[in-house]
Formats: sequence, C-alpha cells, structure tokens
Amino acid sequence: MLNALGLLKQRRFLPLFTTQFLGAFNDNLFKTSMVLFATYAVFNDPKMEANFNALATGLGILPFFLLSALAGQLADSEDKARIIRIVKTVEIGIMLLGATGLMVARAGHPSLGIGLMLGAVLCLGVHSTFFGPIKYAILPQHLKPCDVLGGTGLVEAGTYLAILLGTVTAGWIPIEGAAASVLIVAVIGWFSGRQVPPAPREGPPLKLDYNPFTASWRLISATLHIPRLFLAIVAISFFWTIGAVLIIVFPPLVKNVLTADERVASFVIAVFSVGVAIGSVVINSMLKGRISAKFSPASVIAMGGFVVLFSFLARNWTPAPAGHYYDWAGFIHQPGAIPVLATLLAIAITGGMFVVPLYAFLTTTVEKDQTARTVAANNVVNSGAMTIGSILVIGITAMGVTPEDMLFLVAAMCLVSAWLAQKLHRACDDDAAGCLPTLRS
Repeated sequence: MLNALGLLKQRRFLPLFTTQFLGAFNDNLFKTSMVLFATYAVFNDPKMEANFNALATGLGILPFFLLSALAGQLADSEDKARIIRIVKTVEIGIMLLGATGLMVARAGHPSLGIGLMLGAVLCLGVHSTFFGPIKYAILPQHLKPCDVLGGTGLVEAGTYLAILLGTVTAGWIPIEGAAASVLIVAVIGWFSGRQVPPAPREGPPLKLDYNPFTASWRLISATLHIPRLFLAIVAISFFWTIGAVLIIVFPPLVKNVLTADERVASFVIAVFSVGVAIGSVVINSMLKGRISAKFSPASVIAMGGFVVLFSFLARNWTPAPAGHYYDWAGFIHQPGAIPVLATLLAIAITGGMFVVPLYAFLTTTVEKDQTARTVAANNVVNSGAMTIGSILVIGITAMGVTPEDMLFLVAAMCLVSAWLAQKLHRACDDDAAGCLPTLRS
C-alpha cells in the first residue's frame, strides 16, 4: 500500500480518488445529519428510531436493485469520465433538495422536512448506483495490472476515511452548517470530476436493456456462472447485509443502551470508517499486491467474535441517569468506554481485511470491457441482500428483540461469510493457472 500511495501523484488516479472521496464524505454528512436529527430531535421511541433508520437504509439501497444493470451497461458502453461528470452535476441538485429538507425540519415542520430528506436519500441512491460501478471498473483501464489491488485498496481506504470525516462532522456541526456544507462539497466534487481522464468504451457497442427486471436478471445470470465471481459476490453480499444491520441498530443502541448523545453516536459510527481503512491497508500489505482470499475466512470469523464481545460489553454498560445522555467527556470516562471503542475498531479492521480482496476479484476476473457490468451485478445482489437485512431488522425489532441481542444474528452471518470466502479461496487454488472467463452475452 505504501507503494500504491504514489498513485495519488498521478492524474490517471488522483482526480478519481478525490471525486469519490468527496462524494462519500457528502453522502455520509447528509445521511448522518438526517439520522441523528431524527433519532435525537424527532422520535422518542426506540422502535420508531430503528424503523426510520431501516426505511432510510432501504430507500438508499432500492435504486441499486432496480438500476444497477442499466448503470453497468452504460459504464461499459460510454466514456466513464463523461458519466462521472453527469453524475456529479446531478449531485448538486440532490443536495439542494436534502439541504432544504434539513432546514424545513429545523424550522419546526418535521414531517415535511423528513419527507424531503428521504426523497434526497432515494436520489442519492440513484446517484451512487451510477457512480459505483465506475469507481472500480475504471481502475483496470487507467492502472497497470500490478497496481489494481493497490488502487482498489486506496479507493476503499479513501472511501471509509471520507465516511469517517462526514460522520464525525455531522455530529459536531449544527443542522444549518450541514445544509450549507453538503452544497459546497457537491460543487467542489463537480470540479474534481471534470479532471478525470477519459475512459472510453473497450469492446463492441452494447444494446441497452432499459427494463430493470429483465436487465438485472440477464446481468446476474451472465455473471454468476463464473465460480469465482459467484462466490465473491455472494460473500460481499453477506458482508454488506451485516453492514446494513449494524448501520440500522447502532444509532438506537448508542442512544438507548450506551445512553450517549449524538456526538458520541457520530464518533462510534466513524470508528467503523477508520477500522475499514486500516483493514484495507493491512490486508494489502499482507498479500503483497496479490489478489487472494487467503486471509478472508479468518478475518470475518474474527469479526464475528468481536461482534459477540461487543454485545456482552453493551449488556454490562452503566447507563446515564434517567433523562440524561453522556456527552463525549462523560462517555470516555466510563470504565467500559475504551473496551467498547477498541472492540468496534477491531470489528471494522477485520471487516476491511475480509472485503477488500473480494472487490479486487470483481475487476480482475473478467475482461476490461465487462468490469462495470460485473460490479453492477455485484451491486444488484448486494442491494437485494441488504434490503432483506433491513426488512429483517424491522421484523425482529417488532418482535421485541433488542439491538444487543440482534448482534448475535450478525455474528452468525459472519460464519456464513467465512464459509463462502473459504470456498472462494479453494476455487482459486484449484484454478491457479487462471484462464480469464468472459461474461455471457
């Protein structure tokens, strides 16, 4: 990864890195501001808070399920840099809608404001659906083969560092500051997106299928016949389902179990971003640039163990006096604060070590003119799995299951992910000679 840092000096990588960094920052600044405002200022019921977070998560995921196939086709048939410029222009309008929602809710009209904000979340999902395949698929086109894993790791690390900054910022600035910031960052991202070098279509032109259901089915069936891709995509889907459950349960857990305020909540969420970024760097160093699932099974098993440990730590937490929340100083002085934060960091580090090599499989197992569709197929399956996870959380919460108990479900899913990663590693060992399969037309 230290060698990969040299890519940040090159125009073939830096503008893309900057654009995706700003996009991830802005997305999480807005979404975290919305979630914290709703959790601490609108709702006063743990079930309502969890259901709102699940609804927001579901709305953000839905476009991935419906539009990823079209996004992948477009990215493989058009200049990827041109699509980036269009997407970043649209982001300015989306953030204007979201900022308006924040201000309307702040002015005392929470129902209308939340409606506008949820509309912005849905639009951001569309935005991310069309940008997502490009940020990975463009790497083999702009980078040397030996730089793809390092570039993928930098994109992952940068994304999660951006999530960190966006999440922490949301907890510390007022709603008015968040509304202004998301607009400013969107404009800066528009300028950086215009600096991405051209990445024209490679291969024959595609006939676009605009039907989201038939396009998705064809895309998935054309991709999942490749054993390594099938196993990588399913393993990544389990990982992001785990992530969806954690994202949904953590704000209510911090408020109602750890009894801490929104600044602590934003910091706790941000710890995940730091951990995944660290995990991205660590696994790249361990693999020395090779694309392999060798360490993925052990990484996700360790992740499951840390999730169980965190559940036990939450159960033994000393809550704040009734009607009060710990501020940052009060929280950090609690005897269990350091173990809680260290365990959260360990969950994220092991998660990053698990997922980064799997993303590298997506862009190196197929030809360059098929990478965007491969990432898009992954996004369709991921989004379906995450939607199921969101619905699962709503159903389990309705049954009275507490967030700390729900963490055991996460741990069980980690074991399934480990099994899938082990099968992927064995499949790669069996096919060490490695022909390069292609997507079925």
